[in-house]
Amino acid sequence: MPLRAKITHPAWMTGTRMYSTPTEDLLRPQKDDEPDDVVFTNNYGVRSIELNRPKKLNSLNGSMARKIIPRLQEWTKSELANVIVIKGAGRAFCAGGDVAALAEWNKKGPDGQQKSSDYFGLEYKLDHLIATYSKPYVAFIDGITMGGGVGLSIHAPFRIATENTLFAMPETTIGFFPDVGASFFLPRMEGQLGTYLALTSEQLRGVDVFYHGVATHYIHSSTLPNLESRLAELQFPDYMDLNQRFKIINSTIEEFSTGLPSERPTISGELRNTIDRVFSNDQPSIEAILNSLKDVQKDSASEPFQKWAERTIGTIQARSPISVAVTLHQMRVGREWSIAETFQREYDIAAHFMAHPDFVEGVTARLIERKKERPNWKPNTFEEVRPDQVAQFFEKKTELPLISSGKGSDYKEYPHAWIGLPREEEILREAAGKNAEEVVATLLEKYEGKQGVREKVAEVLERSM
Repeated sequence: MPLRAKITHPAWMTGTRMYSTPTEDLLRPQKDDEPDDVVFTNNYGVRSIELNRPKKLNSLNGSMARKIIPRLQEWTKSELANVIVIKGAGRAFCAGGDVAALAEWNKKGPDGQQKSSDYFGLEYKLDHLIATYSKPYVAFIDGITMGGGVGLSIHAPFRIATENTLFAMPETTIGFFPDVGASFFLPRMEGQLGTYLALTSEQLRGVDVFYHGVATHYIHSSTLPNLESRLAELQFPDYMDLNQRFKIINSTIEEFSTGLPSERPTISGELRNTIDRVFSNDQPSIEAILNSLKDVQKDSASEPFQKWAERTIGTIQARSPISVAVTLHQMRVGREWSIAETFQREYDIAAHFMAHPDFVEGVTARLIERKKERPNWKPNTFEEVRPDQVAQFFEKKTELPLISSGKGSDYKEYPHAWIGLPREEEILREAAGKNAEEVVATLLEKYEGKQGVREKVAEVLERSM
């Protein structure tokens, strides 16, 4: 039976500078909290979290975070809770955070801006808890998955995409930056895909989410209920460590793989090579990236490439200049941050944005009034953005006390990366002195026949050889 969350005021919410008056009320049950915005269900060994605001596309707010965190903590201590499943009601997994409410708070001055910053602190605590969780955590990213929804899923060891999945980080559209740990996972994507997605808010759909490593598995949405029931039947001996449990869950999910709808992702071949070149780490600025796109537009003999370059230029130029500049620097430095440092640093960046006019301007223009014309960004052009303005967003001002501590609470690389498809560097390393079929055979054996290995190897070799 579904269990309604009992909202408490855990001890970790008190005693820290960022949760002091006047924003401490945000962390207690609020009179306007929705009682059923998260539904918890027990089914044998599975503990499920269902985000339940379908009319709001399950957008994450403080009420939901306050419910989820203590429940996750409770389940770590339960011998009966074997697998955690998170999913969304309706056509979205989670389309982001409730930024309209934050923009309204910000209009009230420093106190409102602090209240917004405290919300991000709460959200990042939850995201870090998921990233370092001590039990198997499976995210059904069936539907729209953006912003805050990415934070609830991308750091999990198991991320299941379906034909309905739509992934994006659209923050620069509203005068913000890709947060929820994007500083960690986007720079670690293959090639320059992470930077491209961060600056353009480009969407990945369906199986592309799997091919590019955002998801670890791809199955049809109709099989998700059966998969959840199957996961509920799993039993793990007490002596079995987390990696052994991961292997069993991985093979269980693979049982529900019924084939891929395409042999290649949309971003592949020459387009992928062009993205890697245009958004290279060697590009010193946004202006340099735009100039490279103009070169593609001018020099390419392919009309689709010309249109892609033109569209990408227009997309970047429509974004908040300060947001894009901060995001580019974030993509350059985030690769060196650990997972704990990532959320510490992003909390500072978020607090700076809450005090910057572009966030209110972007949310109001794009999401509330839905204007078609370009918002009135300040500064309004990339030429007006000064390096010292960007540097201010990366100044360390506060300390964000995280929930997880001790062993496993920090790392530089995802400890569960092997669950997805082989990465490009591994494929190219295996390809030395071998033909394509030998590479496929080697990696299929290593990845235990995982769906998508053959297709990924073929795409990488075709593009790289």
